[in-house]
Amino acid sequence: MCDEEQEMNSAVRSKGQRRLHPKRLNLWSRMLVGLELFVLGLAAQSLKAHAQPTAVDNATNQTQQGRKLENDSGQKTEINTATEKTSTDRGCVSEKTSSATESVSPQATQTLTPQTQSAESKWHYGGFFDVGYLLDFNHPENKVFRSRGTTWYVDRPQINMAAVYLKKKATDDSRWGVELTAQAGKDAELFGLSATAPNMDGYKILRQLGPTNVSYLAPVGKGLTIQGGIFSSFIGYDSLYAKDNFNYTRPWGADFTPYFMLGVNVSYPFTKKVTGTFFVVNGYWHLATANHVPSWGGQAAISVTSRLTVKQTVLVGPHQSNTSFKFWRFLSDTIVEHKTEKRTIAFDTNFSTEAVDSPGAPRAWWFSAQAPMRWILNPRWSIAVRPEVAWDSRGRWTLARQTVAAFTTTIEYKLHHQSTNTIFRLEHRYDRSTGPDGGFFRGRVVSPGVIGLTPGQHLLIFATIFTFDR
Repeated sequence: MCDEEQEMNSAVRSKGQRRLHPKRLNLWSRMLVGLELFVLGLAAQSLKAHAQPTAVDNATNQTQQGRKLENDSGQKTEINTATEKTSTDRGCVSEKTSSATESVSPQATQTLTPQTQSAESKWHYGGFFDVGYLLDFNHPENKVFRSRGTTWYVDRPQINMAAVYLKKKATDDSRWGVELTAQAGKDAELFGLSATAPNMDGYKILRQLGPTNVSYLAPVGKGLTIQGGIFSSFIGYDSLYAKDNFNYTRPWGADFTPYFMLGVNVSYPFTKKVTGTFFVVNGYWHLATANHVPSWGGQAAISVTSRLTVKQTVLVGPHQSNTSFKFWRFLSDTIVEHKTEKRTIAFDTNFSTEAVDSPGAPRAWWFSAQAPMRWILNPRWSIAVRPEVAWDSRGRWTLARQTVAAFTTTIEYKLHHQSTNTIFRLEHRYDRSTGPDGGFFRGRVVSPGVIGLTPGQHLLIFATIFTFDR
């Protein structure tokens, strides 16, 4: 564990470091250099195209599928919805998953079907920042929201996330796509790291990158999309970025499943209603190095009707130094979403299990479920609620054997002006943690390095989010 992070991480997650083999470091460096050169080449081609007169074709809207809710810049992906609307900031539920075609956020919609675009609309850029103040009624001396990876610092205003991005979608008339995202803030300090596995070499640099990848739309059948790099996770309903979610704070199931993935994925629309994706990634957490064996998984996204979407995702692979099959971790994530113009109701549940490499090989279990709901009252006002529950049987995910129940209520006011949105949120959250290691920090240090615990925690949250997208 790094000395400068020891105090911060002691209350949240344990960390370690393992040196990577020089050959692997060399391979990563070559890949990053190659990506940079490729992006420069694409930018040069785009500038050349803009310098010449071109006929602008009307964009053809097609069936949209995608919602795992990952953000305008990047990824926790959106569930696919069979609508003809373009991507929106928060009209849809945010997800961590993103299609190989375009990264999406939990509340933003994503089009999996290739679209014809004009030359002027191929490249997009933007940025955002969010400032939040979490008033903890327990007032812990260490100012830590225990067992959390995002919005984990309380009783003091913080820039929880700020990012800038540049992206180009792969389409029929321009088959290469690219996405570059740079980020910083309190939420970028802990996400993507494991509570039980060493940190990847270079994680301090990589955690400053959001979705950063290259994609290619191959002319195979209805269009086979291949994407490689850091992309939004296909697991979960919420994005790392609060701007893309119904609520400001993330649910427990989001913080302990991946927000981003590092690897390669392939996506194909088998029908107008069914899209399949297969992916190979470096591990459960993209910034951890539990071993050198990749994990793999797949997703089926089904638009049952124009309003009802179902998505099933699985992830398997080892997350311990012992890579024997009996110690592999298995995860299943199921999302059901019903969406109308004014109301969205969703249900997301995931469970995971692994046998622990210790005497007796005890089995550890993780389970979480949430039911996010959002009502749009008018173009500026909306209300969202989210009941949820989570269970960590042996502390392999949260570092505490605990069961948590929580309820979150959010009121949002949004001002739109040209290419910008300013979002104000007032949120109340109550969490209750029980079990052998359950509880939240409360009050002063009771003994050297130890702060008292209490089962319940009330948070009153004030947040402002500013976004810019062109």
